[in-house]
Amino acid sequence: MKTPHWLNVVAATLTAAVLPACDVINLQELKPGVSTAAEVRSRMGNPAEEYRNPDGSVTWEFNRQPNGIDCYMITIGPDQILQKVEQVLTEANLAKVTVGMDRAEVRRLLGAPGSKTTYQNSQEEVWDWRVAGMIQTEEAHFHAHFDPATGLVTRTSRRVEVRG
Repeated sequence: MKTPHWLNVVAATLTAAVLPACDVINLQELKPGVSTAAEVRSRMGNPAEEYRNPDGSVTWEFNRQPNGIDCYMITIGPDQILQKVEQVLTEANLAKVTVGMDRAEVRRLLGAPGSKTTYQNSQEEVWDWRVAGMIQTEEAHFHAHFDPATGLVTRTSRRVEVRG
């Protein structure tokens, strides 16, 4: 039996509302230098992506896009002990997205975007992340614009909407 559309919308809305609260609790319980990889998985679930690092550690991506404004990169050492937790959708990281970066570099820096849209007329692919606004009544977005042929960033932009 197919689930009614309205029920899917309600479930997605509730999940989006509850996840940030769960993250706050779960992240407070995780201690760098103490918590194990198994504890991280138990509290945070399976990562959206895993990145191998040159030092033998692995960084797990826990992304809360498209409805959330967080993307956590959690690094696990070769000893399977938590090394660090970073919220990567920060002004400092957004500023690191520069012309000439490729898709993989941007994904590794910011995590998966909330959406990807290709515009045939302007011949660009735009990745969109929902990010923290300056005030509570703003919904802010960061965009990386890619040349679809080369896969390289051509520019970045922002969009801010005032919420009712």
